Amino acid sequence: MSDLKRVLSEAVEAAFAELGLPPELGRVTASDRPDLADFQSNGALAAAKRVGKNPRELAAAVAERLAGDPRLAAVEIAGPGFINLKLTDAALSARAQQIAADPRLGAETVAEPRRVLVDYGGPNVAKPMHVGHLRASIIGEAIKRIYRFRGDEVLGDAHFGDWGYQMGLLIGAVMDEKPAVAAIVEALNAGETAETPEDVGAAFDTVSLADLDRLYPKAAAKGKTDTDYRDRARKITAALQDRQPGYFALWQRFRDVTQVALERDFHALGVDFDLWKGESDVEDLIDPMVAELDAKGLLVDDQGARIIRVSREGDKKQLPPLLVVSSEGSAMYGTTDLATILDRRKSFDPALIIYCVDQRQADHFEIVFRAAYLAGYAGEGSLEHVGFGTMNGTDGKPFKTREGGVLKLNDMIELTREKARERLHEAGLGENLPAEAFEDIAGKVAVAALKFADLQNFRGTSYVFDLDRFTSFEGKTGPYLLYQAVRVKSILRRAESEGVTPGPITISEPAERELTLTLDGFETALAEAYDKKAPNAVAEHAYRLSQAFSKFYAACPILQAEPAVRASRLALAATALAQLERALDVLGIAVPERM
Repeated sequence: MSDLKRVLSEAVEAAFAELGLPPELGRVTASDRPDLADFQSNGALAAAKRVGKNPRELAAAVAERLAGDPRLAAVEIAGPGFINLKLTDAALSARAQQIAADPRLGAETVAEPRRVLVDYGGPNVAKPMHVGHLRASIIGEAIKRIYRFRGDEVLGDAHFGDWGYQMGLLIGAVMDEKPAVAAIVEALNAGETAETPEDVGAAFDTVSLADLDRLYPKAAAKGKTDTDYRDRARKITAALQDRQPGYFALWQRFRDVTQVALERDFHALGVDFDLWKGESDVEDLIDPMVAELDAKGLLVDDQGARIIRVSREGDKKQLPPLLVVSSEGSAMYGTTDLATILDRRKSFDPALIIYCVDQRQADHFEIVFRAAYLAGYAGEGSLEHVGFGTMNGTDGKPFKTREGGVLKLNDMIELTREKARERLHEAGLGENLPAEAFEDIAGKVAVAALKFADLQNFRGTSYVFDLDRFTSFEGKTGPYLLYQAVRVKSILRRAESEGVTPGPITISEPAERELTLTLDGFETALAEAYDKKAPNAVAEHAYRLSQAFSKFYAACPILQAEPAVRASRLALAATALAQLERALDVLGIAVPERM
């Protein structure tokens, strides 16, 4: 089921071909002047340059061949050779009916589905998420959903930061503070089994995420100035990586307690991962991988370290090599990323891996990707870094607390939820609902505010976070979209209570035409979001659809109209709601039933 832009493009392209002109020049776009036309083709100007003819004459010849098309009410030439196309009411009625009957509401699937893995989130063990994780989580989740909705087989991986020197620091810090935990760790390391599993569990249960969050900054700072402390952390790290029982058991506690909190915070945002793989999951792959890289002649000795040179002739800037093995003999961050690509190829074999990570990491990923291509771990172009800008405060700098610290994500969510409650009370919404239902609505409004504030921007740009503006029920905000959807639900409930049912859709009024044309644009928005990894295209469509419905609702009475018109408009309203909910779901935004 093709959208109107495609079917009209095919018709205009055929007319160009009949005139001996390149058919691709006949591509149709939505009109820049919707008051004059529904669609336009500007190809006659480019064609005229190629063949040395007057563009208006070429446009007129194309228009002549389109004159008999029953879908077109008018074909007019404007300006230097623009071809303006206006559809008949019958054509729009047929298209609206098609979308209403389509389970996908006018959206198509990709011709050749692929396996795709999206790496986003990037949480770390022992650290609660902060606002810096917000954009990766929101954008990555939307990209995962867009690709899945388009028909690809998609996995989302949190890519847990759970290994390395910081774990050695933390294990030492916890053992220093909690002698009972230290005694059990040392006993397990020594192969002693005096404690029962229950005793071990009870002792380890005293280690909370709050403890880890409090201890890590202190341990990291001390490790920078105290040589003995740093050396002990390195020895613990090495022993952990050798799976020494006590350290490994305590590390598992760190991982488990962190994941529980992270899953809570992610789920509160409507973000859920298929995989919680971490750096530790590829530890066993690193030594064999290094040996393989060496055998392939890719490793180069450099001042005691081992590197892979990735620079290419013609590079505009010189990229440093990938440091695979440090001069101290340890694997590096990039080594783990390379092993992760190898692990993903073996376990899932994706055609594409998308890394949704801060734009400031662009060079790092380019270095890792080039090394992966050289090693044969991925096909050229199958690894893509989808970067994004920063979420800034009103001072234009990365968002901080009033005290200048980094705001924890859970605190950000609660702050937004509290503002959502305030907005609902101001608008007199949800006040007659039970407390639990009101809290559910406030949660959905808060998530819609946070997500739409981010996703309405192209991901590569930075934006200013303004809580008051983003939680408003007016303007280009998530709460506004939810309010429009809930309003349609209210109309449909009232119609059902009055025994009114939807019927065949007949388009005649200007507001009905505009709403139908907007509904028809869903496929274009999804295709752009998919091709550019840019969820803002879907966010923009959802907003335009809400605006078009609002105009339709104001101009075209639904339940007060005579029966045939009432049934048609009710069906059009139901279709608008269904597509709006689908678009919001693709963005990871849930719609409440009422407010």
